[in-house]
Amino acid sequence: HKIFPLPSSTVTGILVTLLQETQLTKKNNPFILFFTGGHTTEILRLLSCLSESYSPRHYIFADSDKMSEAKIRSFEQKRKNNNSAYCALFQFTLDRIPRSREVRQSWTSSVVTTLYSILYSLPLTYKLKPDLILCNGPGTCVPVCISALLLGLLGIKRAIIVYVESICRVETLSLSGKILYYFSDYFIVQWPDLKEKYPKSVYLGRIV
Repeated sequence: HKIFPLPSSTVTGILVTLLQETQLTKKNNPFILFFTGGHTTEILRLLSCLSESYSPRHYIFADSDKMSEAKIRSFEQKRKNNNSAYCALFQFTLDRIPRSREVRQSWTSSVVTTLYSILYSLPLTYKLKPDLILCNGPGTCVPVCISALLLGLLGIKRAIIVYVESICRVETLSLSGKILYYFSDYFIVQWPDLKEKYPKSVYLGRIV
């Protein structure tokens, strides 16, 4: 995929570029997968800028995540209440997958749990067949993205992966970022030091 120049350092600019790149319209009725997890607040700020064309939305988060579901439902309900035309497009799903790695979990056991999470994610990703995956840091996004990459390699469905590194990452990437830096179509960072270290990334300043 060719990475088009972003028109401005704004969230709107990012989404316009993605819209052009993926050619997503209401007519196409795309299935868009938006991934959320431990950085739920950040990702919901990004989602608030999306038009109704991005529907339905499929949220995936870790089965041990106790807070994301309530935040997502509240976000979707507020969006519905603020836009009467949005009611007809009030479509979203919530899915949980096993967490690939817990905090302070050993590297050896992390390999096993990550493989299990990938195997668990694969049938879900196959069912959703997303056009776009938007993720921003939680480790649970790695199995979903790998599953999507496998579907693309098999010629089943090619998904565009957009990774937004957390605002908390100033000088080094998160573990998820270090992995998905090599596989994402768009890799967005929010600090100039990261752009210098990782030339493939796109620096836009603070966007969330």
